[in-house]
Amino acid sequence: MRRAIPAVFVTLGGLVLLASFHTAAGGKPRSITAPTRSSTPAAGTGPAPSGTTVPTTSGAAIGSRQIDGPVVPTQFGDVQVRVIMRNGKIADVQALQMPFDRQHSLELSQAAAPILHDEVLQAQSAQIDLLSGATYTTSAYQQSLQAALDQSR
Repeated sequence: MRRAIPAVFVTLGGLVLLASFHTAAGGKPRSITAPTRSSTPAAGTGPAPSGTTVPTTSGAAIGSRQIDGPVVPTQFGDVQVRVIMRNGKIADVQALQMPFDRQHSLELSQAAAPILHDEVLQAQSAQIDLLSGATYTTSAYQQSLQAALDQSR
């Protein structure tokens, strides 16, 4: 019994330290809580073949182009992004494919897509924090985005 009380306190202390651990330097961890808007492409509007550069047409500035990243498979579904570069900067990023086969995957994708979009525009790179609850999707999103950015150089 004398050993049980210190063991409980050490365990609780360890749990408190674990719960307060943050991996993002200087940033606060983000987690998925609720869907906000759909980011899946409309039915019948398939993306251009993977790894292609598609010039923009309507209302785009000169020097603007779209580059599709490769399809990155995850255990929950495929992820693919299109980056729109304007004057050497990321002007926009679109999720062409996100996991949607299961209801939970669809909800996570709908919640993660706008957060990932905003993170990329702020960072101007694929170096963004992983989203808690959508780790595989975030990692695949980063991989597809980085490949597209590599093509833009």
